[in-house]
Amino acid sequence: MTFRELSDREIASYVAAEPALDCAGAFKVEGLGISLFTEVSSTDPTALEGLPLISVCSMLREANLMN
Repeated sequence: MTFRELSDREIASYVAAEPALDCAGAFKVEGLGISLFTEVSSTDPTALEGLPLISVCSMLREANLMN
């Protein structure tokens, strides 16, 4: 995650439009939060939204709990 440079006005506008103070990092990348970044790089993009599902599925397969 690479944040772009934000003005105080942009930050205030984002918080007013999409309150995300209950989220890790105070942004929702699946919503307006994506506008805060210049780059998002991840091997498991679901980890940004909460539970890293690719990793969880891999661990479940290794434990023979999922096909």
